[in-house]
Amino acid sequence: MSDESRQAESLIPYELWTDDALREVVLRALELAGRDGLPGEHHFYLTFRTDHPGTKVPGHLKAKYPQEMTIVLQHQFEALTVDRAANLFSVRLYFGGMPATLVVPMSALTGFADPAVRYGLRFQPDMEAPPAAVAEEPPAPPPPAKAAEDGPAQVVSLDAFRRKPARDA
Repeated sequence: MSDESRQAESLIPYELWTDDALREVVLRALELAGRDGLPGEHHFYLTFRTDHPGTKVPGHLKAKYPQEMTIVLQHQFEALTVDRAANLFSVRLYFGGMPATLVVPMSALTGFADPAVRYGLRFQPDMEAPPAAVAEEPPAPPPPAKAAEDGPAQVVSLDAFRRKPARDA
């Protein structure tokens, strides 16, 4: 029996468990950044589904990115919080000089990268609505600490950090 057919027959959700464990890595990184800021040259690229039932994105951004969006947390982010009970994070970014608060369930996440150390993860999003996170409003973010200094936020592609499929020999 080939490895591929054994994996297809598995009744144990290894891939789901692996994604959950790796999302924990992302949660810890976001908690650290929210609490202490980003050390050294670290910065995060987060790609998520804007059409996920629990994602909250302002209308003008949702219109521009109807399915997927990548944000960069580097110099210009505020009010980065992780809500473990709802399994989501929220952050305030500036787009064209205008503040926008994004709320992203971890199940909407499709990619995470820290290019400073060439670390990247890909996830399969769970497009089912999370029961508690959709029904409740997330807590209001704290007031802005200080205005960002380095220009507007940018949405970038993560193509350079995506895993390449293995080729058969």
